[in-house]
Amino acid sequence: MRPTAIVVDDHPSFRKMARILLTAAGYDVVGEAADAAGAVTAASECHPAFVLLDVLLPDGSGLNVADLIGGPGAPIVLLVSSRAAADFGPVLDGREFVTKSELTVERLRGLAGDE
Repeated sequence: MRPTAIVVDDHPSFRKMARILLTAAGYDVVGEAADAAGAVTAASECHPAFVLLDVLLPDGSGLNVADLIGGPGAPIVLLVSSRAAADFGPVLDGREFVTKSELTVERLRGLAGDE
């Protein structure tokens, strides 16, 4: 059985590209959201193994969303942004992060434990 994933980003074109990458990496994309509120709802309804989560959402921070959906049995969360990790400072410490331009099938496979 393939691991499940949701994509959270306010740009439809990025969600479409991310869906393609995730599918190629071996995930079944079971949900999408365009904002923080939708992300929390999708995570609670879809119970994904993995969440690809934009840091900067129109109604809140992806960092806060990651904290809200965390806990026992929580999905793996990969934070993404068009901005570099250095732009966010220490708030990313210990969190999985990649810039959107560096997001690859190989990176996603590595998070699924397939590498």
